[in-house]
Amino acid sequence: MHAFDYIRAERVDDVLAALADSNTKCLAGGTNLLDLMKAYVEQPARLVDITHLPLREIQALPEGGMRIGALVPNSDLANDATVRARYPLLAQALVAGASPQLRNMATVGGNLLRRTRCHYFTDIGFSACNKRDPGSGCAAREGSNRIHAILGASDQCIATHPSDMCVALAALDAVVEARSASGVRRIPMDGFHRLPGTTPQRDTELRHDELITAVLLPASPFAERSRYLKVRDRASYEFALVSVAAGLDMQGDTVRDARIVLGGVAHRPWRAKAAERALVDRVLDDKALAAAATAATEGAQPYRDNAFKVTLAQRAVARALREASRA
Repeated sequence: MHAFDYIRAERVDDVLAALADSNTKCLAGGTNLLDLMKAYVEQPARLVDITHLPLREIQALPEGGMRIGALVPNSDLANDATVRARYPLLAQALVAGASPQLRNMATVGGNLLRRTRCHYFTDIGFSACNKRDPGSGCAAREGSNRIHAILGASDQCIATHPSDMCVALAALDAVVEARSASGVRRIPMDGFHRLPGTTPQRDTELRHDELITAVLLPASPFAERSRYLKVRDRASYEFALVSVAAGLDMQGDTVRDARIVLGGVAHRPWRAKAAERALVDRVLDDKALAAAATAATEGAQPYRDNAFKVTLAQRAVARALREASRA
């Protein structure tokens, strides 16, 4: 780990002043950043400790939504009674992530900025990684790519987004609140994370001088019928090969609206809008499930080692929807 300066911030304005320097990173739970620093992937000149900022409140809003402070630990959010009642999909996704010890440390804001687990990115022994070193190439395209993207990838990068929480937030139409010296900006989750394109080094639309202060959740019609399904190589402490956040708004047996977001298949949580449209105004029978499952992977471009993800994603979508309808 390289030497760095350490600042303990007591006010948001102090953090914003420090972020004017592009070599500054914020430190909250540290469950991702510190690992990357130890591996020499991240080498900030300065760390600003933001753990003492007043951003730990979970607030139920009068109109039925919620405001979640950026420093709320994942474990606190998963166990909050109002979250479990209004947004069980989010609670399920949080519990599926990491281990209890890591969830106690990891924060909402940090989880939003979680970087890929692609081994070509996290190991500097591999020189070709456009995400870590723009212009160097993408070793994963011809290398071991079992865990990599089948949707939305580019010639520059085929890495996947690793967060469970973000998949659920995308399905719940969450909004990320960010603050800078110029004011407050609200970014819909559907546009917060980026596809790699020609700039895979940029994971999100967050500017360097911005600090995530909260996540806003609107009232959801999917609380009664939702399911987060995570398919992985082992039952705990493992990233998703494929995950699905599914929510249904139903009248009797007929689907009025649906949310289907996939994890583990793209550079960002992948909202399957074609699959959602395939369900609206239909009875949720086997035929409708099959149509939605097929639509969820439209445009998939698998690589040598991960073609299985196409079928796995389709089956996971059908199962998650079926389980959501029975919730």
